[in-house]
Amino acid sequence: MMKAAIRTSMFRSVMAVAMTLCTVALAGDRHIIVQSTTSTQNSGLYDHILPIYEAAAGVQVRVVAVGTGQAIKNARNCDGDVLLVHAKSAEEAFVGQGYGKQRFDVMYNDFVIVGPRDDPAGIRGLSEATEALKAIASLSLPFASRADDSGTHQKEMQLWRDGGVDPIADSGTWYRETGSGMGATLNIAVAMNAYAMTDRATWISFGNKAEHSVLVEGDPDLFNQYGVILVSSEKCPNTRAEAGQHFINWLLGPDGQEAIAAYSLDGMQLFFPNARPNDPS
Repeated sequence: MMKAAIRTSMFRSVMAVAMTLCTVALAGDRHIIVQSTTSTQNSGLYDHILPIYEAAAGVQVRVVAVGTGQAIKNARNCDGDVLLVHAKSAEEAFVGQGYGKQRFDVMYNDFVIVGPRDDPAGIRGLSEATEALKAIASLSLPFASRADDSGTHQKEMQLWRDGGVDPIADSGTWYRETGSGMGATLNIAVAMNAYAMTDRATWISFGNKAEHSVLVEGDPDLFNQYGVILVSSEKCPNTRAEAGQHFINWLLGPDGQEAIAAYSLDGMQLFFPNARPNDPS
């Protein structure tokens, strides 16, 4: 019993020393830059999880919230240490080109199609997003698109293609390209009595819903996976690799995953952790 207690005490001492050394090592990197999306920022997720991490690590996390396409461009230009976005094929290309070390799943939610209460396209309750979009296009009803190469915009364009519709041909008529973030695009959709596609987290946190509501949801094609990547120090020598990797490890580990799961608004969970730390995607 006494030997076991001594071993346990020694183990705890070793772990305490290791954590102290890790904190000391990170102290040289007082901050990291995370290139990320408007959905993670505007939903309030970072306001919830970052104070938890920063208190534990002593490192400030500065988030640049833009569309996924722009976030990837910024990271490719070495303007960040960590990339956390939601367009898997683009993320894999980023890694394949040597700009990122590995890509890991970190969390997910879903996309939804929202629209006015009277729903002139009659899409409420449809199980397939492509059928809903085809119905909107066939009647030339107003649809507000981010048109900013964000993860949401990339998914939207994929769905139009799957439905055999080219909305760009009607840009400026029923198809309105905002070139803006999700919140601004939703404001435009509400003002125009238009349809739009959004990630659910942004919709839940959006305050100007008026008479708009979720009309189409639950289609597997609306699944929305987020990934996290450490920017390569080989391509970007100034990358704060140690501190960036520490943040990624925290996100993928039990503390980060629990923090993500704990974030909710109005009793609704916005993101669902699904990290597999030892299994790069």
